[in-house]
Amino acid sequence: MKSLTIGLTDCSKYDLYNNWILNYHPEVKTLRLSWKDDSFSQISACHGIVLTGGEDVHPRFYDRPEWLPYCHADDVNEERDELEWKVLEYSQSHELPVLGICRGLQVANVFFGGTLIPDIPTWGKFNHSKMPDNTDRYHGVKVDPASALFRLVQEKEGWINSNHHQSVEKVGHGLIVSALSEDGVVEALERCTPGPHLSLVQWHPERMNDQQSPFVKNIRQAFFEACLSR
Repeated sequence: MKSLTIGLTDCSKYDLYNNWILNYHPEVKTLRLSWKDDSFSQISACHGIVLTGGEDVHPRFYDRPEWLPYCHADDVNEERDELEWKVLEYSQSHELPVLGICRGLQVANVFFGGTLIPDIPTWGKFNHSKMPDNTDRYHGVKVDPASALFRLVQEKEGWINSNHHQSVEKVGHGLIVSALSEDGVVEALERCTPGPHLSLVQWHPERMNDQQSPFVKNIRQAFFEACLSR
């Protein structure tokens, strides 16, 4: 395999994502894309982008600034929002494959013109955040059998982890839902129009208990195949 450089957006659990990507193959390198330094200027070295999980997306980015009180006050970082906006602009204009995880799905949906539910329980759905003992919640997911995601995982249903309190409200332009939780929360998005590889998942494949699950290994494999084909 040729050497690949994958850009990962910075977050508090960066090492988890970094190790998950590096473990794919010894020829893979990573580049930390952070608002804390000038690392964005190095994005031209990247063959693909991983949008990592983390903070709430500020509601002003989807024209709902009045919803800020529904966000976690100590968990909003507008500098990160702005950096990831630039990363998405670059990835789309340069046709880089993108894998978005949890917050990565959310910020990408907003980038494409969608909106978010700022707090799932307040909007009348089950809690999708961590369990009381601080472990990931796990629940079922249903996959659209007509989707690209189904062609990857070859499963109409699956078992995934969950740790988020925001989710997709209106789907962004050019995107379509490919998986839903049992209570109707969007769990995956993909393109409905031609374009570079874009896989957006609400779960955390980098830390799922079953790393051999097709909802982990097949998604990572498809991302790397897209990076290699550039």
